[in-house]
Amino acid sequence: MDQKQKNLIILILGFLAAIGPFSIDMYLPAFPAIAKDLETDISHVAYSLTSFFIGISIGQILYGPLIDRFGRKKPLIVGLILYIITSLGCALSPNVEWLVGLRFLLALGGCAGMVASRAIVRDIFPPNQIAGVFSTLLLIMGVAPIVAPTIGGYVVAELGWRAVFYILTGISTLMLLSVIYWLPESKEPDPSISLKPKGIIKDYREVFRVPQFVIYTFTGAMASAGMFAYISGSPFVFMELFELTEKQYGWIFGINAFGIIGSSQLNRIWLKHQSSEKIVMRVIIALSIIGMLLLAGVTGDFINKETALVLIFLFLCCLGFSYPNTTALALSPFTRFAGSASAMIGFIQMVCGAIASAFVGYFHNGTAMPMAIIMGLCASLSLASLVGLRPSMNKKLAEASISES
Repeated sequence: MDQKQKNLIILILGFLAAIGPFSIDMYLPAFPAIAKDLETDISHVAYSLTSFFIGISIGQILYGPLIDRFGRKKPLIVGLILYIITSLGCALSPNVEWLVGLRFLLALGGCAGMVASRAIVRDIFPPNQIAGVFSTLLLIMGVAPIVAPTIGGYVVAELGWRAVFYILTGISTLMLLSVIYWLPESKEPDPSISLKPKGIIKDYREVFRVPQFVIYTFTGAMASAGMFAYISGSPFVFMELFELTEKQYGWIFGINAFGIIGSSQLNRIWLKHQSSEKIVMRVIIALSIIGMLLLAGVTGDFINKETALVLIFLFLCCLGFSYPNTTALALSPFTRFAGSASAMIGFIQMVCGAIASAFVGYFHNGTAMPMAIIMGLCASLSLASLVGLRPSMNKKLAEASISES
């Protein structure tokens, strides 16, 4: 496989992985319009975001064994077809209950691209290149949170909120055609991979026996959960408390996404000078400090809107460094179970994200405090995972070294 073909694959994988962010970010500016049209309030509309996170969590667990057993393409195609059907259903939702349920099914379809893209990277590229490739994927994925809220804001203002889901239908259809015609199969079917519940549990248990996987998966998951708290709380905080219009919200959301993209590309340069392990440690410490400053400032009511926006921007920039490195470190020990490992990474990330999102909605009190508290707490738990679990990995490595000698 030449470099030109690899670049095409990275481009397709980046857009496949971006289906999730597009599904989340594009309809965020529509929350007030959805609430008005379906005769409910924003906090109830936010449950459609939580149901999406839950659907992605469950779906990734299901797709992991499937893409190890049947290869990467067939389950991916099935998932995209499900996404196309349910995105049309979302556009036709008669009430908020239907929207919440259909968003769950939408996530089941969309998460196929998230699982497969990580596994395909692990199939094609050597371990020492994976973090750099994920940084490139994050650049492509970053187009979604920059463009999606801005497009969503204009679409809602001009065409109404239902048009958002018609556009998602068109995007996913293009992705389906790209997968069918241009994405090669990176792994042959493996009949030895069991699809029985007992066999699936056994495979996932093998994944969890690798300390490096556990440490960096939970470190990355707790950091990303802070982002989900921001995503869930930002429509109310930005448009209601900060009094931004739908279009202004889209621009601010896009600027924050640009911060993630920029830091992910700086990560590629940083990797030339330091290892992923050292980068993760420094970035997670910075994330925790920023999270605590935001939490203290909001709860103590001694920072203004502009300062809060700057701290949120810096918080998200840290994620552009942490995501590529924690994902690469978590996946690098695997070959045969790369699909299951990829699925478990996504599952844990989305479970943590769903919990963070639900807590922001549950503790909604008309202030920015729920969002700030959950963001600060997630950052602290990320650091606790990295520092607290590291001794177990070092112990395992030491035991392995002694047994080999």
